[in-house]
Amino acid sequence: MPGIDKLPIEETLEDSPQTRSLLGVFEEDTAATSSYFSQLFRAMQRIYDAQNELSAATHLTSRLLKDYEKQRFPLGGDDEVMSSTLQQFAKVIDELSSCHAVLSTQLADAMMFPITQFQERDLREIVILKEVFQIASDDHDTAVNRYSRLSKRKENEKVKNEVMEDVYTSRKKQHETIMHYFASLNMLQYKKKMALLEPLLGYMQAQISFFKLGSENLTQQWEEFLTNIGTSVQNVRREMDSDAEATEQAIQDMKAASDPLYMPDPDPNQIPVNRNLTRQRSHASPDSKTGLVSSAWDRQYFFTQGGNLMSQSRGDVAGGLVMDIDNCSVMAVDCDDRRFCFQITAFDGKKAVILQAESRKDCEEWIATINNISKRIYLSENPEEIAARVNQSALEAVTPSPSFQQRHESFRPSTQGRSKTGRSGSQCSAGSESPALSSLSLDSLVAPDTPIQFDIISPVSEEHTSEAKSGAQGRTNPFGESGGTKSEESEDSILHQLFIVRFLGSMEVKATESADVIYETMRQILAARAIHNIFRMTESHLLVTCECLKLVDPQTQVTRLRFPLSSVVLCASHRENKRLFGFVLTTAGGREDGRPVTVCYVFESNNDGEKICDSVGLAKQIALHSEMDRKATQKQRDLDKAKEKQEEELHKQKQIEKDLEEQSRLIAASSRPGQPAADGQFLVLSNSQSEDSDAGEEGQKKGESDA
Repeated sequence: MPGIDKLPIEETLEDSPQTRSLLGVFEEDTAATSSYFSQLFRAMQRIYDAQNELSAATHLTSRLLKDYEKQRFPLGGDDEVMSSTLQQFAKVIDELSSCHAVLSTQLADAMMFPITQFQERDLREIVILKEVFQIASDDHDTAVNRYSRLSKRKENEKVKNEVMEDVYTSRKKQHETIMHYFASLNMLQYKKKMALLEPLLGYMQAQISFFKLGSENLTQQWEEFLTNIGTSVQNVRREMDSDAEATEQAIQDMKAASDPLYMPDPDPNQIPVNRNLTRQRSHASPDSKTGLVSSAWDRQYFFTQGGNLMSQSRGDVAGGLVMDIDNCSVMAVDCDDRRFCFQITAFDGKKAVILQAESRKDCEEWIATINNISKRIYLSENPEEIAARVNQSALEAVTPSPSFQQRHESFRPSTQGRSKTGRSGSQCSAGSESPALSSLSLDSLVAPDTPIQFDIISPVSEEHTSEAKSGAQGRTNPFGESGGTKSEESEDSILHQLFIVRFLGSMEVKATESADVIYETMRQILAARAIHNIFRMTESHLLVTCECLKLVDPQTQVTRLRFPLSSVVLCASHRENKRLFGFVLTTAGGREDGRPVTVCYVFESNNDGEKICDSVGLAKQIALHSEMDRKATQKQRDLDKAKEKQEEELHKQKQIEKDLEEQSRLIAASSRPGQPAADGQFLVLSNSQSEDSDAGEEGQKKGESDA
C-alpha cells in the first residue's frame, strides 16, 4: 500500500542510532494507536450493549403486551377491543424484537470481532515483542562490555571462547528479535487501517440489513393498522379532554354548592335540619372506654339499615352491627364535656351507645331518624309489614364497601327517591355487582325459608351412614366417614394440598349455574352472623385431593367432613375480600322424596380464596383425566377378553372339525372290503355291517355339514 512508512529491516544488524531513533517514532505511533483504539473500542462496546438492551427490552415489551389479557384490573373490566389491539401490537413488536436480535448478532460478528482481535492480538503482540527486544538488547550490551574487558597480557583461551560464544549468542538473539519486532511494527501500519475500517463497514452493513428487514416486515397492512390506532388514540384524547372539562366544571359547581358544608357547624338558616329521614349515614365518634377514667373517641362511619345501627371503620370490607334500634330511645346528652353528643338506649335498657356527631345538624337528624325508624316499625297496625321490615333488616345487616359507581350515584339527587322494597338489600351482595344477580330474584338463588347452619353438618353423612349399615359389620362414623374403605385414598392421590380454613356457615340453595349464588349465600350468612353476634368460627384443615375434599381437625386429625369431588359443582371466592370463598355441593337422595339437595358452604381462609378454588379445579381436572384413562383401560381389557374368548371358540371349532375328519377317515377305511387291517390281516364285513357303516358315514357327513 503506498504511503506506508516502514522500518528498515536490513539495518537491524548494524543497530545504528538513526535506526533506534526511527524505532522510537514507530513506538510513539504504536502508543497513540493503542490509546485511540481503546477509546474507539469503548464507544463501539457501548453501541453493542445498547443494542442488546434494546433487543431485550423490545422482547420484554412484547411479552408484557401478550400477558395483558391475563391481568386483572379492578376497574379495567373485560375490554376485548383493547386486548385484541394489544395482541396486534405484541405481534409487530415481537417481529421487531427478532430484527433487533439479528442486528445484535451482526454487530457482534462484523463490528466487535475485528476491533477486539486487533486489541487483544495485534497490539498485545507488539507489547510482548518490545519487552523481548529490550531484554535481548540489554543482554547484548552486557556481552559486548564483557568481551571488551578481556586482558591482552593474560589471555585465557577458555574464558575468551566463553565470552565470544556469549557475544555470538546475544547478538544473534538481538538480531532475530529486532527483525521480528520491526516486521510486526511494519505490519501494524496495515492492520490498524483494517481494524479501523472493518468495524465501521460491519456496523453500516448491519444497520442497512436491519432497515431492509424492517421494511420487509412492516408491510402496507401494518401501516394501515398503525394509522387506525393513531386515529383511535386521537379520539380517546379528545374524549379525555372533554371529560376533563366536564369534570372540572362539575368540581367547580360542587365547590360552590358545598362551601356551606365545609363549616363544622353550618348555619341552620342556610342548611335546615331534615326531620323526616328514615335512613341516616355520617361519620361519628363513639364513646369507647379504654380504662377506668379515660375514653377513646375514634371516628367511624355509622349508618342505619333496616332496624339496625351499623358501623364501619376505614379499611373494613363490610359493616358490623352495633345495636338493634327497634323501639329504642334516643336523646341528647352531655358526656366528657363534648359537643353534639346523643345516647341511644335499647328497649330493654341493657345496652346504650353514646355517639358524638360532627355538627348540631347531624345530631338532630340522627335523633329524628332513629325516632322515625322506631315509630315506623312498631307503631304500624299491620303485622305483615312488621315481619317484612324485620326480614329486610336481616338481609341488609351486612353492607360491603360500596363500589366507586355506587358511591358516585349516592350523591345524585335521584337516589333519595328510590323505592325501598323488602328485597333491596339483594343488590349489595357479598362483593358482587354482577348484572346477572340484579336480574335474578333471591328466591331463584336461595331456597325460601332456609335455615343457616353455623355448625359443621355434612349433607353426605347420610349416604356414608347407609353405606356403613349396608356392610353390617363396621361402626357408623359420626363425622361422615364410612369406615376404613377410603383410608388409603389420600395416599394414592396425585394431588395433596392443605389449607387452613374457618367455617362460617352453610345453607341450602336452588341455583347452581352461576357464582352469584355463592355471593348471595356469603351475604346472607355474614348478615345473620352480624345480627346474632356470632363471632365463633371452627378452624379446620382443608385437604384437597383428586378424590375428595376433607375438613380435618387440626388437633386430633379426625376427619370432620368429607365431600366427594364429584359432588362439588361450583367454587368461587369473594370479589373484594379474597379470603372468603365457598363451594356448592349436590347430593342425590338427600330428601325424603328422593330429590337432590344443593348446599353452599362458606369459609374464611388464611390464604387467597382463588388459590383454593384453583386447587379444587385442578383436582377435578386430574380426576376427570384419571376417570377417562380408567374407562379407556377397562374398555381395552374388555376388548382383549372378547378377543381371547373369540380365539378360544375358534380353536374349539377347529379341534371339533379335526376330530370329525379323523372319525370320517377311520369309518371310510373300515367300510372298504378286502382292505388289510393294521396287523396285515384282511377285514371282511358282512352286508349288514356295510350298510350300518354307510348309514353311520352318511349321518356323520350330515352332522359335519350342519356344523
